[in-house]
Amino acid sequence: MQVRTVRSDLTEIVHEVDAVVVARDGSELFVSGDADRALFYRSAIKPFQATVALEAGADLAPEHLALACASHGGFPAHLAIVERILAGGGFTEDDLGCPPAWPLAASARDLAVAGGQRHPRRLFHNCSGKHAAWLRACRAAGWPIGGYLEPGHPLQRRIVEVVRDATGVDPEPVGVDGCGAPTLRGTVRGLARAFSSLTTDDRFTAAARAVDRFPALVADDLRPDGRFAMWWGGPVKVGAAGLVGAGRNGLGLAARSRSGDPAAAVAGLVEAARRVGLLTPAMAQALADVAAPPVVGGGRVVGGTSIDERP
Repeated sequence: MQVRTVRSDLTEIVHEVDAVVVARDGSELFVSGDADRALFYRSAIKPFQATVALEAGADLAPEHLALACASHGGFPAHLAIVERILAGGGFTEDDLGCPPAWPLAASARDLAVAGGQRHPRRLFHNCSGKHAAWLRACRAAGWPIGGYLEPGHPLQRRIVEVVRDATGVDPEPVGVDGCGAPTLRGTVRGLARAFSSLTTDDRFTAAARAVDRFPALVADDLRPDGRFAMWWGGPVKVGAAGLVGAGRNGLGLAARSRSGDPAAAVAGLVEAARRVGLLTPAMAQALADVAAPPVVGGGRVVGGTSIDERP
């Protein structure tokens, strides 16, 4: 499908979006674009990475598990929970393998600066919860703490196995994510299958429930993915470079904007959900500006977003 942004009656940007909806039995209810175009899953597979941490012995309360699955905005609530995860394993911020960063959310960054922060911190990185959970997993399992981001580390090898099983796609060779962790290869079709499994396989129940229950911890309610998650009724997870997955009652949805625009990807996901009858009228109304983001100029709306109806 094509997600078009129109400014002052001129089509300014056209985002090509690949999207898939799969059922519990593996049948495909909706396919648009190239569902097998190669991509990196980036943060969209964090619920599966967090599941490996749990299975390795990381003791994570539901709120902590939500942060392990999060691409958080860096608000005080997010940071406090990450610090609790670290402290529970005897770790500090200095043990995190993710690089120093500023909070992902602009308003959280403003809060940090207003509070006297003058330099980026590892804790601020949107993947710090995942890294903190991985440190806890390594300590619980007796795996080396140093080198936990290396592709050959036992933690990362288990993640490759889990993602291969959930997606049905070989995730190797791996790349390097923005946080320094291995990022796995796949497809939109593979991600949709994974999110179907996320809501049907008992192995993933804890992560699926945490992501579903605490969308404001996993993202925040300012981003399109967070807004969608507030209404969806199942796990939703965004990944960098315009990728998003969602699951509910055995259905798996995934969308990827080839331009890398996250708002276009979420708009494509909402459209795919609408096409197969998964949006109630109340959901459609609440998500109208997520499904079709307005275009603003000079402080007023001067255009909008439309979606090409062609499959």
